[in-house]
Amino acid sequence: MSVVIVTGSAGLIGSEAVRHFASLGLDVVGIDNDMRKQFFGAEASTAWNVVGLTSDLGDAYTHHDVDIRDRDALAAIFKRYGSDVALVVHTAAQPSHDWAVRDPFTDFDVNAGGTLNMLQNVREHCIEAPFIHCSTNKVYGDRPNSLPLVEQETRWEIEAGHPYENGIKEDMSIDACLHSVFGASKVAADVMVQEYGRYFDMKTACFRGGTLTGPAHSATELHGFLAYVMRCNMERRTYRMFGYKGKQVRDAIHSHDVTSAFEAFFRNPRSAAVYNLGGGRHSNTSMLEAFAEAQRITGNEMVTEYHEANRVGDHQWWIGSNERFQLDYPDWKQVYDVPMICQEIYEANVDKWTPEA
Repeated sequence: MSVVIVTGSAGLIGSEAVRHFASLGLDVVGIDNDMRKQFFGAEASTAWNVVGLTSDLGDAYTHHDVDIRDRDALAAIFKRYGSDVALVVHTAAQPSHDWAVRDPFTDFDVNAGGTLNMLQNVREHCIEAPFIHCSTNKVYGDRPNSLPLVEQETRWEIEAGHPYENGIKEDMSIDACLHSVFGASKVAADVMVQEYGRYFDMKTACFRGGTLTGPAHSATELHGFLAYVMRCNMERRTYRMFGYKGKQVRDAIHSHDVTSAFEAFFRNPRSAAVYNLGGGRHSNTSMLEAFAEAQRITGNEMVTEYHEANRVGDHQWWIGSNERFQLDYPDWKQVYDVPMICQEIYEANVDKWTPEA
C-alpha cells in the first residue's frame, strides 16, 4: 500500500492534491479540521469539500478531523501508516495577513509549529517520503515593493530590462524588510522545511506560491483573490480595494497546475529544494483587469469601494519566475491563464453564488 498524507485536505490546493494523487491509484489520508471556518466565518468553511471528497473517492480517501498542532493525534496517524507513506503534501495553514495580527500566537503555532510537527513525524516514521510544503511569496516580505515600477493605465509594471522582468527569482533577499506577522510565521516554516532537508537528508521542497486559485476555493474577503472577485460580481457584493489605485498585480496559478508540479517533484524528489511557483508571465492580472474579466464573463458591473491605505506588507507587483522549477522539471507545463481560471470559477459556482433575494 502506498499512502499520500495531505494536510489541509479540504482546502483549495489540498483537495486538488487529494483528487490528483487518488487518480494515480494512491490511497490518500486527509488531515483537516476546518479551521478556515474559525478564521473567516461560516461562508469560508471547507466542510462541503470533505463531503465531496469522501463521496467521490470512496475507500481511496480517509479523512481525519485533526489539528496539526495536536502532536499526539498526528503521531498516531503516522504510526498507523509508517513506511507505507510515499508522500506528504502539507498545505494546512493560517493564510491571512489581517487575521494573523489579531491572534499572532495561533498564527505562529499553526504555520510554524504545525509544520515542525509534520516534519518531525516524517523524520520519525517515513523518512524516505518526499515532503512538499506550500510556502508563500510573502516570505519575501515587502521587498518586491522596492522594485522600480512604472504606472500604466490598468496596472503597475516593472521597468523594461530589469533582471526580474520575466518574474521574481528565488535569489531575492528576505532580510531587512517588513513581512507582516503572517509572513514571519511562514518564513519560520519555510526555513525549517529547508533545514530538515539539509540536516536530516530528507527530500523536501518549499513551493513559494503566488496567487493560488481554482473553483474549489471557499472564497472570502481575506483570502482567495480571483474567486472572491468572481463571487462579489456574481452575488452583487461590494469589493473593497486597498491601495495602489487597484492596479496591484498578482500572478495566478490554477490548483491543477500546482498539483501537477507536486507530482513532478514526487517522481523525482530533491533535498531542500526551493521554488517560486505562480502564474508567472503566462497568467497574471491587476485588480482592475480582474474586475474587467469578471464583468466580461457575467455581464454584471463590479461594485467596488476604494480605500487609500494598502494592507501592511501587501505587494504592489508580484509576478514570480518559474524558471528554476522548469529547469529541474522541464516536462511540467502550465495549462491555465487568468481568463480560463475566472471562467471555470464562474461555471462551478453559477448556481450557488447568486444575489440575495
